[in-house]
Amino acid sequence: MARAMQQVTVVGGGLAGSEAAWQLAQRGVPVRLYEMRPARPTPAHKTDRLAELVCSNSLKSNAPDSASGLLKEELRRAGSLLIQLADENAVPGGTALTVDRDRFAQAVTETISGHPRIEIRREEFCGLTGVQVRESAVGNRESGTMLIATGPLTSDALVMELQALTGSEHLSFYDAISPIVDAETLNIERLFRASRYGKGGEDYLNAPMTKVEYVAFYEALIGAEEVAAHEFEDRKYFEACLPIEELARRGVDTLRFGPMKPVGLRDPRTGREAYAVVQLRTENLRFSSYNLVGFQNHLKFPEQKRILRMIPGLENAEFLRYGQIHRNTYVNAPKLLNPDLSLREVPEVFIAGQLSGVEGYVECIATGLLAGRAMAARALGEAFGSPPRTTALGSLIHYITHADAANYQPANIAFDLLPPVEGLSRAMARDRRTRREAQCRRALDDIRCWLDDQAAGRGPSAVLAPRASEAQATP
Repeated sequence: MARAMQQVTVVGGGLAGSEAAWQLAQRGVPVRLYEMRPARPTPAHKTDRLAELVCSNSLKSNAPDSASGLLKEELRRAGSLLIQLADENAVPGGTALTVDRDRFAQAVTETISGHPRIEIRREEFCGLTGVQVRESAVGNRESGTMLIATGPLTSDALVMELQALTGSEHLSFYDAISPIVDAETLNIERLFRASRYGKGGEDYLNAPMTKVEYVAFYEALIGAEEVAAHEFEDRKYFEACLPIEELARRGVDTLRFGPMKPVGLRDPRTGREAYAVVQLRTENLRFSSYNLVGFQNHLKFPEQKRILRMIPGLENAEFLRYGQIHRNTYVNAPKLLNPDLSLREVPEVFIAGQLSGVEGYVECIATGLLAGRAMAARALGEAFGSPPRTTALGSLIHYITHADAANYQPANIAFDLLPPVEGLSRAMARDRRTRREAQCRRALDDIRCWLDDQAAGRGPSAVLAPRASEAQATP
């Protein structure tokens, strides 16, 4: 008689946890899913439903030539339950995939709770206490493989256990994100390359400002409209990463002695230091995007676009990511995680969702899908290979597991994370739309090949998950 398969534990009934539980159960692996609501409410959630969207009801662009649209299409082809249910519960939203949040959460809850291989526990999980590095038994209440996908509002008790498991220095609780701009949209003629005091080569682009330009920028900044605080955000910022608008309120010259200080940056065109300088640091070796150093902020996105375009050289800048500061518990993924999202030192424990260092609803779903597939393969004794670097899913996972650990910041999916397409003509390579279309075609071809490889003769974990309506009723 065949031995019963060991149950896998998934902690967190949000987007990542729900997706992972579905992927595991559809591959024949029994799941125990912990969701502490309603027994333990959070300050952000309003219901006890799984996959409740607590902020926007938009899953961003559905356009096939957008990075977010590409990731969604890859997830559709990989059998994502949550993208399927989002499509089925969509409401008009232009090119964005916008959902009826109540119907969406209800559909996820009904589908997950109705799966015969998923047991839902409505209680707070505190089972990491017994985890020891490189021991196979995990937890004092659970054993075997587990996924932690508890998001930015992870309970205090579980946070303490994660700190003990990973090291407190590898867990962050507040997220300060600087804006990222597309290099092609910069006016290089108004910028100069240099490092402060000439140290480190010409690693930065620098935007010099006159006194008149600086004062206009400062006045626009202190009058800008901020994002309204959520009930669960206390806005007690760290002094080391204050938002630029908060610094500006402390005095007209505060920014000139902080992120916009001109000291040590001599403009080679004039031989002098400017009144103020904004530094842009490259995001990658291709120099295709730059972040605005020290420009984390809590302004509304349209305000950021309006004000940051006042910086010389950024008049027509296109932003790949806007600045943010918000509560966001996450691990230092490049330091801690394997490409399958398991902890390097405790490979029985997987991390997904915002806790793994991604931003955005679709990105959380993507990490849940990948972790669920990887855990299922391990439970079934089968090989698992990460998706190709050339896909949106593969590039997102590659970023969070290979970024600079010393300066790690969570990320949304962006074309900048994908490698360039080889073999394009010079004219095609210069045209951004053509480049992105080529990246999309390559990504969809490569995700298909990856899925085919996963499905090639390796048993139930390789079969693509059917639609929710086709789920097997046999446990």
